[in-house]
Amino acid sequence: MNTLNVGDTAPQFTLRDANEQEVALADLLQQGRVLVYFYPKAMTPGCTMQAQQLRDHQAQLAEQGVITVGISPDAPKRLAKFTERDALNFTLLSDEDHAVADAFGVWGPKKFMGREYDGIHRMSFLIGQDGKIATVYDKFKTKDHHQVVLDSLS
Repeated sequence: MNTLNVGDTAPQFTLRDANEQEVALADLLQQGRVLVYFYPKAMTPGCTMQAQQLRDHQAQLAEQGVITVGISPDAPKRLAKFTERDALNFTLLSDEDHAVADAFGVWGPKKFMGREYDGIHRMSFLIGQDGKIATVYDKFKTKDHHQVVLDSLS
C-alpha cells in the first residue's frame, strides 16, 4: 500500500452515488474542500457509527467549507439503503473495483479474526480546493472520527 501523504495531488475520480449519478471530485472541489473518507462496508456497526457521527456534524463541517464524501466498494443499491436507513445527509460513492481506493493507497492486506484478505483501510483525506491533500486522518476511532476532523480544521 502506497498511501497518499500531505502535499500529494489527489487522484481525480468520477464514481456513481447511491442514485447511480456520476460524481466527480473536480466538481466537488469547485464548491469547497472535500473530506474523502474510505470505509470498508455499508451498514456494518463501525461504518454505521462513523457515518452517523458525520451526519450529525455536517453543519459544523459545512461551516468550515468542507464537503463530505464516503467511498466504499459497495454497489450503489446498497449505498441507497444505507443512506435511507440512517438518514445520511452527505454523498456516498461506489468504488466497486476499488480503483479509487488503490489510487489513494487505502486498499491492501487486512487481518480479521485470523483471516487475511484484501480490503479498504479506514482512512480519510482532506483535499484542498487546489486538489492537494491537506490532511491525512489515519488514527481515529469510528465514534470520534468527526471530532478528529473538526479539531484539525480549527
